[in-house]
Amino acid sequence: MKMLRSCRLLLWQVALRLSYNVVIASLCREGSDIFTSVRENSPTGEFISSINITAGPRANTIRLCLSGRNANWFYLEGRTIRLNSSVFRVLDREVEGSVLIAELICYENDIIQGNYRILVEILNENDNKPNFLLETIQPFTISELTAVNSVVFTVKAVDADGDMISYIIDPSSQDAEFFRIDLPNTGKVVLNKPLDYETRTHLQLIMWAQESNTVDKFNTSAVLNINIEDGDDQYPHFLPCTPVSPGVPVCMNPTYTTNITQKHQDVGLDFSPGPITAEDGDKGINAPLTYTILSGDDQGRFTINNTTGEIRLTRAADDQRLTTNYMLTIMVCQVDDRLKYSVASVLVRVLYENAFPPAFNRTTYKGFIIQSSSPASIVSTYGNQVLQVQVSDRDFPDGRNPNIHYLLHPPSELYQVTKEGVLIAKTNQLRAFDRQILQVIARDEESGEEVSASVDIEVLQRGQAVPSGAFKEQQLFGDVDSTLAGGIAVLILIVLLSAILFLLLWTVHRRRVQNPEDRPAIAFGKHPNVVSSPPVFVDESSHGSRAFTRQSGSFHGRQGVYTRRPSLLPPPSSSQLSEPGESRTRPPLPPPSSSSHLFTVAEKHEGGAHTWEDLRLPVEPASIHGEDIPAVNTGMPQRDENMKTD
Repeated sequence: MKMLRSCRLLLWQVALRLSYNVVIASLCREGSDIFTSVRENSPTGEFISSINITAGPRANTIRLCLSGRNANWFYLEGRTIRLNSSVFRVLDREVEGSVLIAELICYENDIIQGNYRILVEILNENDNKPNFLLETIQPFTISELTAVNSVVFTVKAVDADGDMISYIIDPSSQDAEFFRIDLPNTGKVVLNKPLDYETRTHLQLIMWAQESNTVDKFNTSAVLNINIEDGDDQYPHFLPCTPVSPGVPVCMNPTYTTNITQKHQDVGLDFSPGPITAEDGDKGINAPLTYTILSGDDQGRFTINNTTGEIRLTRAADDQRLTTNYMLTIMVCQVDDRLKYSVASVLVRVLYENAFPPAFNRTTYKGFIIQSSSPASIVSTYGNQVLQVQVSDRDFPDGRNPNIHYLLHPPSELYQVTKEGVLIAKTNQLRAFDRQILQVIARDEESGEEVSASVDIEVLQRGQAVPSGAFKEQQLFGDVDSTLAGGIAVLILIVLLSAILFLLLWTVHRRRVQNPEDRPAIAFGKHPNVVSSPPVFVDESSHGSRAFTRQSGSFHGRQGVYTRRPSLLPPPSSSQLSEPGESRTRPPLPPPSSSSHLFTVAEKHEGGAHTWEDLRLPVEPASIHGEDIPAVNTGMPQRDENMKTD
């Protein structure tokens, strides 16, 4: 019986447990799979989905958990699933893919009662720029012979967001004019104009890849380097190359010239402007060349080296030739393509022996130029003469060599020399007191001989005169302004005149303050044989002061008339020497002498005016009042201290 009860109790317990499990299982199985979406770059905690499993009031406790490949991108918050991202871990569709897959498991008493799938689609955002594929933007080479309008290269870019891309050539690129894109979405670049290796060997281009189906229009750029490969499209040309015009790679072949004499034979010839040589126009190919004399070799008198282009004279020039020149025509062509060729002329002149070199008449010339606004002026020399540098050649009867060519070495931007040896200066570019020393070279174009001389040019300021000689005023005032020099000269002259005037005034003043007895005796009627040494006489009277000097044998004064008589006159009487109211006494004069005489002056009154007469007196000793008066040999009267004066 007890056994039966125990069995029944056990059965009831099993039945109760089974009924409980059925109730719980029905709760976990009420859920369903979760299908939802979330935008990439969403912040942490972003809502993903809600769980529709809820436990009843009498149900046992259930437990939910997440598992699966992308379960770490989610976490549970109650019955809610949220995004598990962070600042350092951003949900990126381009990295994680387009879908996140996880699993929701429902447990009861650690027994799995439900299992649900979680599928979360990552919605794309335009957060990536296009990127060029490196293999499509590497440097590459194209031939200069590539045809225009042909596709030369293709670029490719990708966008991680899967956006459509279009390609653009940056118009500001240095060489954008050479290329174009006809179909923007293909990335195929077409040659727009011909290429020329001789002009450009390297091109550079900037390409843009841009989103075409988005609002943001994200883009990126890349720099493409294109190397040009030389093609065989140019002809050879002789050197030196003279371009036809700037920017045009076409050369004008030179004319090679040389001079020989009748004694030259079996020698290599040296030519001007250089040795005979040529080069391939395609410098990148540099094809081998060969030289040939087309005409003018004079039956083998001239030969040419086919490889180097050297011309040799095999036999001497013929004395009986009517012409003194040989004209040759030479051709150079490519060895592998003789249709690519070029032709040049060679002139060989036969000259007589050159015995004397040309020579300047001096080693240094002196030149002057006056500053002005004129664009050009002729340089002058001393005396304002035109400066002309010339050479003489004794090989010519008159010394004038017509083959002389003048040039400046080194060439000057301010001066030029004519074929006659006249220097011309750009005056408006010169400044006063500048000084240049130029070297003039005279070259005999026929013989090739050269001589040189120096020209010392000094720039004078406006208004300054050109010096007249090499050892004149320019040595004293070489660097002084002419106006300043004139001012200094005027100042010196004023000082000298002031000094002379001061001395004259001082002398006059000194004579005025002397004792009347020391004044000249002639003015007061002294003995005529007494000579006064001072050349200046002053007579002060009631009519005013009277001064007179002896100049060139005549006398001049303000009061009276002074005359000079060529012959002796009889001595005047006392009545003639005295004025009314006055008494004068004069001793008798000795008789005249024919051998020697002197000149003196006596005063007489004629109509109230003083008249001075010139008396010719003997020079033998005379006596006055018993005193001997010595004779003198001067025409000037001297003062006698023993004579009394009025």
